Amino acid sequence: MELPAPLRHGVDSLLEKIPLPALKQAARTLSERYRAELRDGRLHMGEEMAVKAYLATRLPATYAAVRASLDALAYARPDFHPKTLLDIGAGPGTMLWATSDTWPELEQAVLVEASAAVRKVGQSLAAGTIAARAEWVAGDATIDLDDIKPADLVSIAYVLDEVAPASLPKLVGRLWQLTADTLLIVEPGTPAGWQRILAARQQLIEAGAHMLAPCPHAAPCPLKPQDWCHFSRRVARSRVHRLVKEADVPWEDEKFNYLTASRRPAPARPARVLAPPKGGSGKVVLKLCRPDGSAGEQLFSKRDGDVFRAARRADWGDTLG
Repeated sequence: MELPAPLRHGVDSLLEKIPLPALKQAARTLSERYRAELRDGRLHMGEEMAVKAYLATRLPATYAAVRASLDALAYARPDFHPKTLLDIGAGPGTMLWATSDTWPELEQAVLVEASAAVRKVGQSLAAGTIAARAEWVAGDATIDLDDIKPADLVSIAYVLDEVAPASLPKLVGRLWQLTADTLLIVEPGTPAGWQRILAARQQLIEAGAHMLAPCPHAAPCPLKPQDWCHFSRRVARSRVHRLVKEADVPWEDEKFNYLTASRRPAPARPARVLAPPKGGSGKVVLKLCRPDGSAGEQLFSKRDGDVFRAARRADWGDTLG
């Protein structure tokens, strides 16, 4: 998966005159902060160089994860065509670009972001290229949402890991209050990210939300530690991306997790593929999360006919049925 061409060109323009050594150092610092899930009162992207390091090394991956999550939502709810978006912790506008690409009819977006440096870059990238009216709001996800209006689609991506655990239930509750139709949460595809998704899922179900994706049911998650639910998207690396990361291969795999919850009852949801398929001669094994609340591997062979052919085409993260 690649960035939309206008976004890619905008990013390239912002990065073209940045000295490579400075960009590499900023990228290392940013990566260390994200990996450690630091909550030291400082913004990960409080400075301009940190923002540009993010554009070079993280934006393609987070865009791929967000876009994949929106694609799953669109598949689960083909009748959903949001006119308004509220994105919390918007970064440089990743969700705005992905939502506009998924639903070109999007009319208005409110983007809440604490970092002035990130807002400046996000506004620059979107100017003249995004059709929806975009309002950028300075604000912290945990304390500055009182005057925000509800939206059809409310989203928060790669943000819960930056919030103190004690503040998460209040934040999730406020996000659900602001959700006119559907809420999307995206987190890193780590065991810690999965635990945050599970806690939000349980809280939302208790609040009356209907699960859309990836879960095909509202029963307790059937996976047990050391296993965890997550997905992956292969991301094409730009030349700058490869240079900054000193990478040899032209791609990387972004692991992520997500949750979509709706105020409308969910249609019947087919099983979800939870891992890369295991193929063989005339057979395929899929790890499935099923509508009855169970999960496990299932063997499909040629004798299964059309079901086998569908299973053979299915990939990690797809639905089966």
